[in-house]
Amino acid sequence: MINTSISSTAKIAAGARLAQDVEIGHYVIIGPEVKIGAGTKIGDHCVIDGDSTIGENCQIFTGAVIGSVPQDSKYKGEKTGLTIGDNNIIREYVTINLGTTASGKTEIGNNNLIMAYAHIAHDCLIGNNTIIANVGTLAGHIVIEDKVILGGLAAVHQFVRIGTLAIVGGCSKVIQDIPPYSMCDGHPARVRSLNKVGLERAGISKDTKSNLKTAFTILFNSGLTIPHALKKVEQEVPASPEVTHLVNFIKHSQRGVCR
Repeated sequence: MINTSISSTAKIAAGARLAQDVEIGHYVIIGPEVKIGAGTKIGDHCVIDGDSTIGENCQIFTGAVIGSVPQDSKYKGEKTGLTIGDNNIIREYVTINLGTTASGKTEIGNNNLIMAYAHIAHDCLIGNNTIIANVGTLAGHIVIEDKVILGGLAAVHQFVRIGTLAIVGGCSKVIQDIPPYSMCDGHPARVRSLNKVGLERAGISKDTKSNLKTAFTILFNSGLTIPHALKKVEQEVPASPEVTHLVNFIKHSQRGVCR
């Protein structure tokens, strides 16, 4: 059995639960409610606090601060949490906050790459296999679906959703929902095209890619209002799980969809 490795300079509070094969670097501080899964490595000078659960085989690099209280003036010390799944890479000086009573927790899935200096605020929900590039900034209550790429220095407004297989260009200002399967960029961000490379890498069929292209033309280049464009897509574009997800994502938008 491989034993947990903890630097003599680390401060591990009584009550913290560390699985086997965890590595804790120099001058790390871990709070009493933290739970860390097997194989996870915590780099030097990290702080992990709050009711935070980190899954297996994650790598957390120097200076990350995880599970700190929300940067929300309405937060008054209520009991909330943070859950991080398995196989995540969290690079230097990333900050991730606990949730608020609005949802109870911040949640990050599996196999994500969160690059240096990124910030994930309270009540965010991040799926699987996403990339948040350097200094990507998420305000509170944001939903990021699976296989999203958020470019460096991009800033995302509260309550925005970013749909699966979307890519957002660096330095973008995201103030409305980003449609699934899209390439978006700008200040504010606008839909530029279908994410053809992402769809190909995801193994999406040729017919589905063609149908998504038709749907994008109707939704974002026809000049129709969103309700009329959605109706036209439903009537004229062959159904598939991807087309249906695109339509439903837009139908349920609360902030509006960037176009």
